[in-house]
Amino acid sequence: MAKQSKSTAKADIPFEDKLWNAANELRGAVAENQYKDYVLSLLFVKHLSERFELRYAELKLQLNDSKSDYFTTSPKEISYVLDDQLEYQSKNVYKLSREATWSYLLENANQDDIKVKVDNAFITIDEILAEREPDHKGLLPPIFVKSQLTPVQVAGLINLFSSEEFSESKHPETDLYGRIYEYYLGRFAMAEGSGGGQFFTPSSIVQLLVAMIEPLSGRIMDIAIGSGGMMVQSVKFIKAHNDNPNYMVYGQERYEGTLRLCKMNLLLRNMNFSVKLGDSLLDDKFPEISGKNGADYLLMNPPFNIKQWHSEMLGDRDPRLFGTRETFTTDGNANYMWFQTIWHHLSPRGTAGVVMANGAMTTGSAGEKNVREHMINNGMVDCIVQLPERLFLTTGIPACLFILSKNRDGKDGLHRERKNEILFIDARKLGTMVTRKLRAFSEEDIERVANAYHQWRNMGGNHQDIEGFCKSATLEEVAAQKNILTAGRYVGSEAEEDDGIPFEEKMATLTAQLDDQFKRSNELQHLIQQNLKSLTNGR
Repeated sequence: MAKQSKSTAKADIPFEDKLWNAANELRGAVAENQYKDYVLSLLFVKHLSERFELRYAELKLQLNDSKSDYFTTSPKEISYVLDDQLEYQSKNVYKLSREATWSYLLENANQDDIKVKVDNAFITIDEILAEREPDHKGLLPPIFVKSQLTPVQVAGLINLFSSEEFSESKHPETDLYGRIYEYYLGRFAMAEGSGGGQFFTPSSIVQLLVAMIEPLSGRIMDIAIGSGGMMVQSVKFIKAHNDNPNYMVYGQERYEGTLRLCKMNLLLRNMNFSVKLGDSLLDDKFPEISGKNGADYLLMNPPFNIKQWHSEMLGDRDPRLFGTRETFTTDGNANYMWFQTIWHHLSPRGTAGVVMANGAMTTGSAGEKNVREHMINNGMVDCIVQLPERLFLTTGIPACLFILSKNRDGKDGLHRERKNEILFIDARKLGTMVTRKLRAFSEEDIERVANAYHQWRNMGGNHQDIEGFCKSATLEEVAAQKNILTAGRYVGSEAEEDDGIPFEEKMATLTAQLDDQFKRSNELQHLIQQNLKSLTNGR
């Protein structure tokens, strides 16, 4: 009998039908690439309101409990405590006025001026957020009055999101924000203009990265932070392993709208963070996070295969580059510029976990190959995990994990010396199809991969190569494979070479080539016929 999984793999969002209903409410009045802005802004208000109302109810109970230190029968004292900002701030809750609560919006959902009421709530909450942290000003701009949404459509959204599925208090362990963000990004990727480049990392991949890296404290970074899911899971791990967690999250995001959603998500998690707007490749907003002040852990899922990213705009002495710009960059693909940027931001003992397109393991493009060989030869690559297909809702590009580490000399007392080795893990047979289109890892899958890495990396570990699953290869063995990092080559499983180009893109290219060949064939056939005709006429 097959061993039962510790937990069944499951889809991240079991309420797709209601999100689709929300999209139907917005359709025709809001551009598809803006759906998530309306949905997540409303949910942000709902979650802040839930927290406020829970704390308000808790205070009322304590004020009426004769055994509580808060107990009083004085109406004046009761009113004072319930109105005291510090009583809420001490619990990381924002005190809201009645008009800014979800209860008020729900009660007035059918009013003709509900759009005005929603925007007024946004303005009020934005001012409250900025009062505590000036950098949060503009986080919740009023967007409903100027939209083409009707009062009936807005009421439909408010009523829909009042169901328990969207209650943070009912689902405290779920990254609702990230899951919903991914849903809309996936459904309307063409409208988003993201193609295969920008996409959200499914929770099971995030959990796997965190389980492998094991962030415990210090500086944590994601320079393609998106809606913040990587950092949410990292801090959850830190808090689970520390009674007094000491950490700071740093992040950068290219798109202003996504940055707002990220800040909302991190705020809802009561996290310590500094997140800035900008293109991480060309406009690094955290130059001070490097060297001895670098990130202890860096986890990220950068956009894959970005072409024409303007490498010529980099300075010849850019501190992130491993050498000259001509040798270590190519405008044809930014994947390996991400790696150089990541390495630059790591502390002397830092470790990074990166989701990357499979093509990065095999590319022969000079600018990318040079970086990969430099990373291998200088002992930067700790582990490669080849992932199964269909893990992402929003892209068909097959992916892998790169684990990079500056902590490979065995001098920290926790991890053994392994500078001349790379661990390869082939996880392509793991995971379970949770829908017709989506695969997810179970807890057992995550533990198996993470344990293989820890047994190999940790001092006193008991690593054993497992045919078809994992293999510790020397740099000499990797060099013999021309520095190609496809896990299947080393673990003994079938090495399915993949350049990371989506099937649709390949088909379009091949179809165009075939059309061109047919055209040339017709031209050649016509030329042969003309030549034969001229020969016949000449006889």
